[in-house]
Amino acid sequence: MSIHETGLHQRLMRRGDTGPQVAELRALLTALGIWVSPASAAPGEFDPGLEQAVRAFQQRRGLVADGVVGPQTAWVLDSARWKLGDRVLVCTQGHLMRGDDVAALQERLVVLGLFAGPVDGIFGPNTEAALRELQRGLGLDPDGLCGPATLQSMRSLARAVGGGDPWALRQQAVVDGAGTSLAGRVVVIDPGHGGADRGVEANGLTEAEVVLDIALRMEHRLAATGVVSVLTRDGTTAPDSQTRIEQANGVGADLVISLHCEEHSSPAAAGVASFYWGDVRVGARSSVGGQLAQLIQSEVVARTGLVDLRSHACTIDLVRLTRMPAVQVELGYLTSPHDAGRLSDPTFRDATAEALVIAVQRLYLGDDDFETGTLQLRDVLSFAGRM
Repeated sequence: MSIHETGLHQRLMRRGDTGPQVAELRALLTALGIWVSPASAAPGEFDPGLEQAVRAFQQRRGLVADGVVGPQTAWVLDSARWKLGDRVLVCTQGHLMRGDDVAALQERLVVLGLFAGPVDGIFGPNTEAALRELQRGLGLDPDGLCGPATLQSMRSLARAVGGGDPWALRQQAVVDGAGTSLAGRVVVIDPGHGGADRGVEANGLTEAEVVLDIALRMEHRLAATGVVSVLTRDGTTAPDSQTRIEQANGVGADLVISLHCEEHSSPAAAGVASFYWGDVRVGARSSVGGQLAQLIQSEVVARTGLVDLRSHACTIDLVRLTRMPAVQVELGYLTSPHDAGRLSDPTFRDATAEALVIAVQRLYLGDDDFETGTLQLRDVLSFAGRM
């Protein structure tokens, strides 16, 4: 039975919760080999041991390891249930199949040179087309169904067949051929949370308000360079993750930058971190997203003095399911008196917004002569022909 058939995805689950959905979660993590539930444990209780198992799963899958089973973790748990061959894979419009089995098929198609990516674990039209091409090459009925006959023929192929990472190469080629000017590019700026969802609230600050303010400052600077900036929300709306993804894909954005703040039980936790899409499978990473995340880290740290918590690969939906390079930036801990004090300062917010804009410019400069922290907004305007 799927997680979604049991309703596990319908509400957050965390330590202290009880009920049949907790028992389902415990059984699934055991079945996945993540953890062995002690015989003495109450099956329907979300105890500290289960929380640690959830954290281990989240860390392994590139998710935020908070020990809470929310919609993102539930989807990934459900995908992890499936191994290639467990079910027949078919492209069904309106209800696309998702799972680790789909990702495994996509990875094989990438290695065979039949699929350009991305390896996102979603059986869509491009995956179906690549599968049909493989079936024709194997002398099978090109029905687009990945069932026993297709899998058996695939296994007979020489394991020495290898390939590169065409999805990463395609993204890099687009950036390399785009020129240095930002004028005319479309950048989606995604301030996290919004509306009734205020995000982290600590030290007199609210995450939703902080990131929206920085997003607006960033939008103003990008507009001066000729960039078309698209904000995913205003001060009253709170679109869900899927809506934000669809908006970015719908406007044909060149880049997506999502802004958030962090929290921690310890006030000593502080610093900035950035996240981009990256997984262990061939074709399941954004090389350009990784470059942008590193540039954002270096520029924000150099211009603000925030602690450098580095950039990290992850599998959160916003960076995985957007068709363009995307980065999520955690701009400090509101639970840190130091970070909160800095983030409350308008001058600091200006410096942060400018650092983000400079990072975008440096992405398109490639191997430039500007050292981190030295490029100025007037230089960006010059590249765009605005000075």
